[in-house]
Amino acid sequence: MIKAIIFDLNGIFIQSPNLSARFQEKFGVPVEEFLSALKIIMPKVRKFNSGNNFAHWKPFLEKWGVNLTEEEFFSFWFRAEKENEEVIEIARQIKKKGMKIFILSNNFKERSNYYMGNFKFLKEIPDKIYFSWQTGFVKPNPEAFKNLLSENNLKPEECLYLDDSEKNIESAKSLGINALLFKKIEDFKKITYSLK
Repeated sequence: MIKAIIFDLNGIFIQSPNLSARFQEKFGVPVEEFLSALKIIMPKVRKFNSGNNFAHWKPFLEKWGVNLTEEEFFSFWFRAEKENEEVIEIARQIKKKGMKIFILSNNFKERSNYYMGNFKFLKEIPDKIYFSWQTGFVKPNPEAFKNLLSENNLKPEECLYLDDSEKNIESAKSLGINALLFKKIEDFKKITYSLK
């Protein structure tokens, strides 16, 4: 019997426009260059005790001739991100059924803090949120899932996990967690409305 649903955050609850395309349009930085920087920076800042994220971005911004302060850079990034109201409402209904709800997110400090200050549903719906920069466990590392299960006294088969990343889904499945790749909201509705 399913006792808890574990959600990824971005791509499910929060819709994020393509940052590399936005950066190219606004500042003329080629998408490939931006994505190369992103691939270098993100693995570092998602980890525990990674320090100030902007310090990792500053050399790249200087190289591209983009003159943004830390506040301006993160504002440009985060303010375009929006809540998925439909998913939030379904999650509310699930919670009313007595189901535990957790969020397991590979996110860095500045972005997580912005979300917690601006998206009210994060204080209302989840029983607990696990951000990788706080736990030190970055998906698809199985330890990210094991940590959540252990802390909440849950067995893998008692959980349903939703993510838009196949790697993360496979990792969850390898531990015996029921996992669903989130592609469209209709699939999500079918699964969740069948929960007792």
